[in-house]
Amino acid sequence: MKKCEKYDRLSMMFIKTNISTSIRSSIDQHEKVKDLLKVIDDQFVTSDKALVNTLIMLFSSLTLHGIRDVHDHIMCMRDIVAQLKVLDVTMSDSFLVHYILCTLPVKYAHLKISYNKHKDKWSINELLTMCVQEKERLIMEQGERVYLTAQGKKKEDQAKNKGKIPT
Repeated sequence: MKKCEKYDRLSMMFIKTNISTSIRSSIDQHEKVKDLLKVIDDQFVTSDKALVNTLIMLFSSLTLHGIRDVHDHIMCMRDIVAQLKVLDVTMSDSFLVHYILCTLPVKYAHLKISYNKHKDKWSINELLTMCVQEKERLIMEQGERVYLTAQGKKKEDQAKNKGKIPT
């Protein structure tokens, strides 16, 4: 027995004893480690097309509902676009800026109007900066409001007490 064959068999035994039983039971016997690893690798190949579809569905479903997470929202969208670019699906920065603006809530209307009024196009970084500034403005604006709440009675209680003088 050659020295190479001996190492090949030892490696084969090591691999087989250290992989999960579900994988081990689904692969055939192989003489060479290289062949065994190829078979294992083939079981875990993901389809680029399926990944592209998943990323596009995720990208198109993202919307911002509050005002505080605008930075994370934009960074998440940028990340998805970067992953798509690796898979040969590209989007222009101009499209991305417009699309992100469309996913922002109504509270960002001033920012959207400001973008549409100006002749200059914003880069993603400029949009990110503007959105963070707008978020801070909105938070300050909310801080100036005071909300008064009172514990209300149920409608039935109100109907029963209609016409009675409170004691």
